[in-house]
Amino acid sequence: MNAAADRRDLSWWVDKVAQILVLAGGLSAIVFIVGIFLFIGREGAGFIFEGFSLREFLLSPRWTPTSNHNPTFGALALIAGTASVTGLAMVVAVPFSLGAAIYIGEFATGRGRETLKVLVELLAAIPSVVWGFVGLSIMNPLIVRVFDAPVGLNVLNSGIILGLMAAPIMTTIAEDALKAVPDTYREAAEAMGATRWQVILKVVLPAGRNGLVAATLLGVGRGFGETMAVLMASGHAVNLPTSPFDAVRALTATIAAELGETAEGSEHWQALFTLGIFLFLVTFTINFLADVFVRGGLPGRRRRGRRPVASANP
Repeated sequence: MNAAADRRDLSWWVDKVAQILVLAGGLSAIVFIVGIFLFIGREGAGFIFEGFSLREFLLSPRWTPTSNHNPTFGALALIAGTASVTGLAMVVAVPFSLGAAIYIGEFATGRGRETLKVLVELLAAIPSVVWGFVGLSIMNPLIVRVFDAPVGLNVLNSGIILGLMAAPIMTTIAEDALKAVPDTYREAAEAMGATRWQVILKVVLPAGRNGLVAATLLGVGRGFGETMAVLMASGHAVNLPTSPFDAVRALTATIAAELGETAEGSEHWQALFTLGIFLFLVTFTINFLADVFVRGGLPGRRRRGRRPVASANP
């Protein structure tokens, strides 16, 4: 008893308090996520269980919640606008982020690598409203002048801006995925006579595939959840896009633009929270899939994936 009491000195109590704080911090993330979902679910429940039509919500492009005669709550145009902007953003971000990750992880060395990593992290720290100003004041007249477009606030503008915003975090995750590939893989390939690029293309990229897919999925999640830059650069028009030069409106931008001017508790208010529920589910699914890929896929798929390796080493 005395020996146990003697071991409970100040350092023991500090360690115990640190464990409790870390546990509370981890649990708080779960509590906050559940609390956010319960809040938006409560606000949108009235619309979902009373005036909600899944067919109209998913298939109608008419979003006219303030109409006095026939208010409609079709989110198809908003979903299509968000998807088109995010898709173009990935077309821009994936080559940039993958190329930067390959250079930082496989070619850069010493101080140059650390400087590039810091610069990438600084790009990720730029506020979204600053990117929105870039799209509004620089990209807008540039697109009009170069492509002779009627307006420069469109899918192309917001896609480029969103791609540049998503690229830093995708680069960081992709570089971590490539760095996690064991050096023995590279050494074995080089010992067999492979060139530097052959090692990267045939060994490193396939071995880090799960992490690269996860980086792309997190970039898609960033695109779906971005608000201010898309609001400022997309044109904010309820429209089904048919070309990169069409103005569109995103789900997040709709919530940000309309919630402050909507009567609390009204049908319009509840419909906006229903959009929030839809966004929450989409981003949750994307992050869940990214986590699955980071962990190497589902258990059954991992077991099946190891069989060829075993047969290759009799």
